[in-house]
Amino acid sequence: MARHTTYVVRAFAGAMIVALCGCSDFVKKTDYDAALTELRGNDQKQQQEIDSIKQEMQQKFAQYDSQITAMQGRISVNTIAHFDTNQSTIRDDDKKQLDDFAKIIKDHHSNAVITAEGFADPSGSAAHNRRLAQKRADAVRDYLIQTGGLNAEQVRAVGYGEVKNRQVVKGAHGDEGQPNRRVTLVTDFTGST
Repeated sequence: MARHTTYVVRAFAGAMIVALCGCSDFVKKTDYDAALTELRGNDQKQQQEIDSIKQEMQQKFAQYDSQITAMQGRISVNTIAHFDTNQSTIRDDDKKQLDDFAKIIKDHHSNAVITAEGFADPSGSAAHNRRLAQKRADAVRDYLIQTGGLNAEQVRAVGYGEVKNRQVVKGAHGDEGQPNRRVTLVTDFTGST
């Protein structure tokens, strides 16, 4: 009997807590529907912006060896810059593509946040490759700001080193590892233009 009484008291207390919390946080259905409609509209607007920049980049970068991928809320342009072994200097061959990228962002998507992701092949120590990948990402970030005219607050850089799950050619280094020595640009959208 005592066990039954304890159960009933706990159930009653739980029901009261739920009822009291529910009263204090009550939202009118019309307010809820309006907020939901606004969120859906924002999502749709952001998706349209992503689709627009993806299409524009695919047209512009068809001449380059770049893969453009749309992910949730972002666009990734893979292999935008390659580097020679143990170097972080942007090659002249890659500058035109970086110029084109900066122009698209500056002219049409000034609200975008760009992350330059640097990578290295597996030659050298892991610590050395992380530093080298960061230098590569920094070089691309600096180029986009200084030459491309992007705002410094909108471009960031991160170096991943020789992360195995992000290598283009697994374990390759030397001449075969050049696809792994790269910077990828990821574009995130923060709001409407």
